[in-house]
Amino acid sequence: MNHFQAVSRVPGDPILGLMDAYRADSNPAKFDLGVGVYKDAQGLTSIPRAVKLAEQQLLENETSKSYIGGHGDPLFDSVLCQLVLGVDNPLLAERAAATQTPGGTGALRLCADFIAHCLPGRGIWLSDPTWPIHESIFAAAGLRVSHYPYVGADNQLNVDAMLAALSHVPKGDVVLLHACCHNPTGFDLSAHDWQRVLAAVKARDLLPLIDFAYQGFGDGLEQDAFAVRLFAAELPELLITSSCSKNFGLYRERTGALIVCAATAGKLQDVRSQLAFIARNLWSTPPAHGAAVVATILADDELRGLWVNELEGMRKRVASLRGGLVEALAAFGLSQRFAHIDQQRGMFSYTGLSPMQVQRLRDEYSVYMLSSGRANMAGLEASRLKQLASAIAQVCAT
Repeated sequence: MNHFQAVSRVPGDPILGLMDAYRADSNPAKFDLGVGVYKDAQGLTSIPRAVKLAEQQLLENETSKSYIGGHGDPLFDSVLCQLVLGVDNPLLAERAAATQTPGGTGALRLCADFIAHCLPGRGIWLSDPTWPIHESIFAAAGLRVSHYPYVGADNQLNVDAMLAALSHVPKGDVVLLHACCHNPTGFDLSAHDWQRVLAAVKARDLLPLIDFAYQGFGDGLEQDAFAVRLFAAELPELLITSSCSKNFGLYRERTGALIVCAATAGKLQDVRSQLAFIARNLWSTPPAHGAAVVATILADDELRGLWVNELEGMRKRVASLRGGLVEALAAFGLSQRFAHIDQQRGMFSYTGLSPMQVQRLRDEYSVYMLSSGRANMAGLEASRLKQLASAIAQVCAT
């Protein structure tokens, strides 16, 4: 019997496929604006100095490779909650806690299974557009996936349309919100917008799930946490997925967490018991190394200070590349058309380029970005902004 006869081939992930195509391109002047990793001025996804120092400490002092438990490293869970919710947040005493996961993606899957198993019948609402993996993760868990408008065909944030849609979401459903550095668009809500979204959530008694994958890459560590802390202060229950991939450069270490805020200490423990049970059937216990690195950095004043400075340097570099690209496009009369690039936040930009223009950029100029026009701004080099602007101008002219 041929057991695998009926197994069909599925299309590869478009981002991973773009990586392969980029590597195969022999053009020395090619641009990698596809995969979502931070790159420094030399084009490298380097390891932060604070991470290297923390790893040296761990290498010298680590005494065991034993399992770290269903909820992960307790110190990591504690310091990450402080980073996300604020050191002095009263919720940390007994109403909020983290469960460590394999990256932010693992946190989302744990959350999806928790909703499916413990909140049956609840649907989840995603922004249109959103990170494509959001769609597949929640669908794989068997949830009903719906969408609310976010950025329209005019490549502009439409808060009014978003709020109008949320006002008709079935009561009790889950709404996924991007805390900052919206992926893929880069368009973020203002403080006033967040207050309006909070009012809509309250009116429909929705459960917010805030995806917080880019803390520190938008306007700063504390500023980026505005929405998370606002919702935690105003609502009795909240789910937060946090990732250490970007801000700590721990991409391959798969370090993240699902943070739960509950109405009471007892209910928090009820939820955590369910999360540990679900995680046992997903990955049993999470990987230790990345969490130990983060815990070491955040628990040490000197390492934390070094890390904060490094992260701020990364944030400012991306912001300067945004402004630099718009300035370079001005020479071709395109500064107004692409002004939104400088207004967006984080690593990604919804450029507004069409799939046909993106394909031409790839075929004629070896510029690699997603067909949606999403570009990783951290993949730019300051010395080559004029070259990229010229290529964009060429495909926009015809």
